[in-house]
Amino acid sequence: MLTRVARISPLLQSSGPSSGYLPLQLCRYGSDSRDSSWLRSLFVRKVDPRKDAHSTLLSKKETSGLYKMQFHNVKPECLEEYNRLTEEVLPKLHHDPDYHCDLVGNWNTWYGEQDQAVHLWRFSGGYPALMDCMNKLRNNKEYLAFREERSKMLLSRRNQLLLEFSFWNEPAPRKGPNIYELRTYRLKPGTMIEWGNNWARAIKHRQENQEAVGGFFSQIGELYVVHHLWAYKDLESREETRKAAWTKRGWDENVYYTVPLVRNMESRIMIPLKISPLQ
Repeated sequence: MLTRVARISPLLQSSGPSSGYLPLQLCRYGSDSRDSSWLRSLFVRKVDPRKDAHSTLLSKKETSGLYKMQFHNVKPECLEEYNRLTEEVLPKLHHDPDYHCDLVGNWNTWYGEQDQAVHLWRFSGGYPALMDCMNKLRNNKEYLAFREERSKMLLSRRNQLLLEFSFWNEPAPRKGPNIYELRTYRLKPGTMIEWGNNWARAIKHRQENQEAVGGFFSQIGELYVVHHLWAYKDLESREETRKAAWTKRGWDENVYYTVPLVRNMESRIMIPLKISPLQ
């Protein structure tokens, strides 16, 4: 009786270095087997050995900058009070030189998930600065009272630790008024390097008008997540700027090669709080 492996022998003749695949193992495949995935396991993709994690290859090497992004879903009736309390307490904490943590931006979501606050911090000393800051806050009575009062206004909260892409601008204080768009991409695992390679070539098409604020990828929290932060004068200028990108040679190629890497994506239009360095 002919086995299934024998029947696909023409496929094996086309495998090898030129095809990019290597035979994994030839096993007798009897008619009584219930394994429906045998064909997928017959070949294995050749992958070049990696000596560095994607965080090392894609992040800025000249700094040890680490970012924290926090999302607070606020009770609708409490959003105004939440903003007032945040604007009162956070500046006091960040004016203290003992805390090696910079406030980068604070926003309310305008379009997207409603009654939501988004905060972004930078720890210029990396993980040691983060841990030092956390340890000090545990003993800060004003912060502990702020956190307890704030918790009464929240439905849920979550955060991520992020690194910034080496080819993006570093977020810097910006005069307003502006609106901000946070575009979040959840990538297929294993595709971060390919994403970075394409965007490193394409970002120049979006930096000419200074709308590119920052680009980050997650290290702790939900993984294989990319955040791109953009600034626009208003929704109309956003639309015009995005349309103009398609007239530049190379932008369409970036979209073509990166769309297949994405599992899902989300766009938030955000309005800065009064204390946000990004206005």
